[in-house]
Amino acid sequence: MGGFITLVNGSTRRERSSHEAHQQQECVRVNCVAANLDSGAYHRLGEWLRSNVPQLGQLLGVVKFPGGQSNPTYRVDCNDGSCVLRRRPFGPLLPKAHMIEREYQVMAALQGSGVPVPTMLAYCRDEAVIGTEFFVMERVEGRIFWDPAFPGFAPAERAALFDAMNATVAALHRVNPADVGLSRFGRPEGFMSRQVRTWTEQYRAACTREIKSMNELINWLPARVPVDAAVPRIFHGDLRLDNMIFHPVEPRVVAILDWELSTLGDPMADLAYHLMTWRIPPQLFRGLGGLDLASLGIPGEREYLSAYLRRTGAEMPADWAFYLAFALFRVASILQGVAKRAQEGNASATNAADLGARAEPLADIGWQIARSA
Repeated sequence: MGGFITLVNGSTRRERSSHEAHQQQECVRVNCVAANLDSGAYHRLGEWLRSNVPQLGQLLGVVKFPGGQSNPTYRVDCNDGSCVLRRRPFGPLLPKAHMIEREYQVMAALQGSGVPVPTMLAYCRDEAVIGTEFFVMERVEGRIFWDPAFPGFAPAERAALFDAMNATVAALHRVNPADVGLSRFGRPEGFMSRQVRTWTEQYRAACTREIKSMNELINWLPARVPVDAAVPRIFHGDLRLDNMIFHPVEPRVVAILDWELSTLGDPMADLAYHLMTWRIPPQLFRGLGGLDLASLGIPGEREYLSAYLRRTGAEMPADWAFYLAFALFRVASILQGVAKRAQEGNASATNAADLGARAEPLADIGWQIARSA
């Protein structure tokens, strides 16, 4: 198996190395109580691993990865190797959220497809083991970046990283779902209408206060839903930079993570969510808006989109503004769910309340795009 997933955002190669060490220190080894596992659950996990992933050997410890707003994720160390465990959160959950079984299914199906994913090891549906369903997968060695401006890299290096990311997204959207056994993974008919309805319902279920721009988008989006995609594809649902692991030294994506929202649908909606970074200011939510992209070696939105279209053979959608506005609406709905979990005390990360507060300004950007269409 690969090595430990490294989190990187430094400003020079030497500083990145130091930052990696700092981030690894943040992955503090947790005892049973801190991991929400009593001694019985910890013992049952060890027994389950010995039965289902015997090559790992005896359970030695658990390390929680820092961050993460959805499904808590851990490094599981055993005497013959390590793996990554991903589980549902404890406590009440929104409907159709935290669907880790779909994550496992799609990543297992994509093995050998040319789309980089970790190897799936085993899935546990027995909630009696640790209190909720979970799965374990290969630990992939590489770098996870949080800042899309890639501080500390030369312009040519940034360009290569963006090109690798673009190639990976295009590779995913070129896969025919039927070729990998996923023809029944979702219902592409009426996909965008359902998406608008689903995220409206999710927002309303998690609403802690009224957001005017969200209400405006709730009224604007349904009347402008595009026709169904002629060729439905695998829709990842959360194609952010930090959901990709890059090779330790090469500008190459070695794994796409966090597939809980995946289904079959319109690849342009998936792409727009990936591309909304260009519309978001850096100080708001890890965006590129307002930066001098040319001097940084970062492609502009249209240049990046054109490269994707060349790689997939798709045509430029006439209603691109709809897709971008919906992407901002959707991320605002997701962050409102984070805010709700923070209010109820079952959020996965300590900065959940701060992230949840960003739902309104992101929705404002989405509504500005909609009004300009």
